[in-house]
Amino acid sequence: MTILLSRTQLALFFILLCPVNIIGLWWAVGSPLVMDPNSICRKTKQLAGKQAELCQTQPEIVHEVAKGAKLGVRECQYQFRFRRWNCTSQNKYFGKILQQDIRETAFVYAITAAGVTHAVTQACSMGELLQCGCEATRSRAPPRPASFSTTTSVEGVKWEWGGCGDDVEFGYEKSKQFMDAKRKKGKSDIRTLIDLHNNEAGRLAVRNYMRTECKCHGLSGSCTLRTCWKKMPHFREVGDRLLERFNGASKVMGGNDGKTLIPVGQNIKPPDKQDLIYSAESPDFCSPNRKTGSLGTRGRMCNSTAMDVSGCDLLCCERGYRDETVVFEENCLCRFHWCCVVQCKKCSVRKELSLCH
Repeated sequence: MTILLSRTQLALFFILLCPVNIIGLWWAVGSPLVMDPNSICRKTKQLAGKQAELCQTQPEIVHEVAKGAKLGVRECQYQFRFRRWNCTSQNKYFGKILQQDIRETAFVYAITAAGVTHAVTQACSMGELLQCGCEATRSRAPPRPASFSTTTSVEGVKWEWGGCGDDVEFGYEKSKQFMDAKRKKGKSDIRTLIDLHNNEAGRLAVRNYMRTECKCHGLSGSCTLRTCWKKMPHFREVGDRLLERFNGASKVMGGNDGKTLIPVGQNIKPPDKQDLIYSAESPDFCSPNRKTGSLGTRGRMCNSTAMDVSGCDLLCCERGYRDETVVFEENCLCRFHWCCVVQCKKCSVRKELSLCH
């Protein structure tokens, strides 16, 4: 079966074929070409092992990997919407971000790895991939959902795994295979160690926070049997969790052996597997700078009353701001007409905006 690729998927394939890491997908999107993945695989000699096999025989998995990367893009832009660096995906600027070992790069790697894990796992549960399905639960101990306290009387209630649990292990492995492909452990390269660590932190933000969902079965509303299954956290929860890790990211330096990372500063505990790490300080992102990948904040909307990162003082880098009134149209007074049309009127809305100088 021939599968045509979208621009995003094509960009992903080119990244897999080139020495550039998969994260370059973020700024490689936009190629106008659309090709059969088998054609791309035949034209390259750089793929080997399982990657080459997947490229040639399982393009549907690569389709889900691309969807996961796009999921990561959207979540990054949501989480950073009020910050000086707002996760712009402009090619020239984003490429410069990826060339640095800063906090923002750590978040990019983590959220992309998480997105790939989430998308592939969800595709398994939805029956969209032949290589996987629902989670196998035969060897697992009977469930005890966190939503039920240990003091709750469960006498006479049977528990069993059922339904369609998310096979997060499959998604985890595919994310690891694609994300870590060009980053092999054992090299004396602090950048490699940092990237691999942040990739893993992203995957663990999905795998380590699976939740248990249950459904009661029984006559007349009784609950003589609970059927339970494992589900992934919503991706917004994953993004929120990784943003917390971003705020508390640890600065590291390479050890003398070239294979370990050491936290910078006294009395600082070593970062665990779920922490984000970086080795260089971020630029302030106040002014445009192609060298650092900063677009600056001139013209950005800010909140004149907020004291956090979205406030005009911080976002505008103390350059001040101007208030502006804009008028735009939006749908209003919508009515549903049988069957099946929704008709709306257009209303003019005035809105006061604060824009950075």
